[in-house]
Amino acid sequence: MTTPTLYDWIGGTDALNALTKTFYKRVNADDLLGPVFSKMDENHPAHVAAFIGEVFGGPKSYSLNHGGHPEMIRHHLNRHLTEAQTRRWMALLQDTYEAMDVPHDPEFASSLVAYLEWGSRLAVMNSQPGADAVIEAPMPSWGWGETGGPYQGEE
Repeated sequence: MTTPTLYDWIGGTDALNALTKTFYKRVNADDLLGPVFSKMDENHPAHVAAFIGEVFGGPKSYSLNHGGHPEMIRHHLNRHLTEAQTRRWMALLQDTYEAMDVPHDPEFASSLVAYLEWGSRLAVMNSQPGADAVIEAPMPSWGWGETGGPYQGEE
């Protein structure tokens, strides 16, 4: 028996698109995060879904179509994100995940939260004025438990 990727476990592209679409509706209605995303392109949720999907072992569509991890880093430069915004972003995304009709188990939730925590902290660091961002960092690859983590597997 082979272990499914996190991408396969959550339900692939359709599930991630539903998650990010619902999540960004909540973000837009949020008093703290709404202003940050007020000029968000209508395709932003799908781009984020493609990014998470690739990180979780799915198709490399974000890298092929949207510039990969370097472009994701560039999107956060000089955005001046705060810890309070990060905590709210994490809470809203976790609440959205919990409300979705997707598999819920502790191992997947742990991997999801670990990735979101790592990625959101990176975004905050890279968003500060004068940040020393590693623009050409490879696409993260995240898996289950101790086998996951940033930059595991193929680039």
